[in-house]
Amino acid sequence: MSDLIDVHTHVVPENFPAYIGRHVDAPWPSMVAAQACHRHVMVSGAVYRTVSHPCWDCAARLVDMDQRQVARQVLSPMPELLSYWLDPVDGATMSRYLNEVIAEMVASHPTRFVGLGAVPLQDVATAIHELDVVVHQLGLAGVEIGGNINGTVIGDPRFFPFFEAAAAWGAAVFVHPLKPSGMDRLAGPAVLEQVLAFPGETGLAAASMITGGTLARLPGLRIAFSHGGGSLSALLPRLQHAWQTLPQVRDSLAGDPSLAARRMYYDDLVYDADTIHRLIQVFGSGQILAGSDYPFVIMDADPVARLQSLGLSDDVLRQLRSGNAERWLGLGPQAKHDDQEKK
Repeated sequence: MSDLIDVHTHVVPENFPAYIGRHVDAPWPSMVAAQACHRHVMVSGAVYRTVSHPCWDCAARLVDMDQRQVARQVLSPMPELLSYWLDPVDGATMSRYLNEVIAEMVASHPTRFVGLGAVPLQDVATAIHELDVVVHQLGLAGVEIGGNINGTVIGDPRFFPFFEAAAAWGAAVFVHPLKPSGMDRLAGPAVLEQVLAFPGETGLAAASMITGGTLARLPGLRIAFSHGGGSLSALLPRLQHAWQTLPQVRDSLAGDPSLAARRMYYDDLVYDADTIHRLIQVFGSGQILAGSDYPFVIMDADPVARLQSLGLSDDVLRQLRSGNAERWLGLGPQAKHDDQEKK
């Protein structure tokens, strides 16, 4: 079996608890049986998405992992379940339920799964409390967050205390697009949100960690961006040029933006060998992670073959298959050594 760690896979619970909050019209999800092994995720009385049993069935996941030669999966919630639009109390309840489900999946197969939880970032103090539970009680490796929280990008100073806690506690952070900007500019089917709007949203979120100063203030923060960092690789030369030529940009940044970008991590879920080579060129071979978006239809069905097709050296392939993921997640002897160096 390959040593590949797939950092971008999602979980949807088989069921959701009944809503017990105080808002009559809260968009609380529920599950309804569908055809075969599928279930409908229902929100506000309508079908949001139909999902299949590998979303919650560990045995089915393991079969698929073995067929695809994936050694470990990093489990994170379907992003829409992050539920930032809920009341903070309701959001905390949903996050705790998701975190316990993922922790149980990891505990059932600890050598095959690593878990990322959820936190209700609509209230930063509550999110920090749940992060404490995620890391110190449930033993998960970190959390998944959206690139914006109800329209406010993650690099905004209001979220700094959360990232400060994540850095202090050694929690890995995985950023996934959610409710992206630019939806009014799309022409075509609704699924183009994922195809065309996600990359721009992710690129702006990643850039905000540089331009907002969070990354400079927290050198120990281990943060990764899905979908190859979206548009960041294309935005970075413009930001670099502005830093070199525009005083107002240079004065607002703590240092070289290209070097800052090479401290963050990015999955390789871009579906194209040339684009992965570009990610390596821009961000460095030590910052790229393998990711598939399993088990959704848009996933890369063979992430191992994708990497093998790149013509990279064995050492670089080993980094992309597992070494970089182990450092980002805080796993293995090298990650422990790095943590000791920071102390």
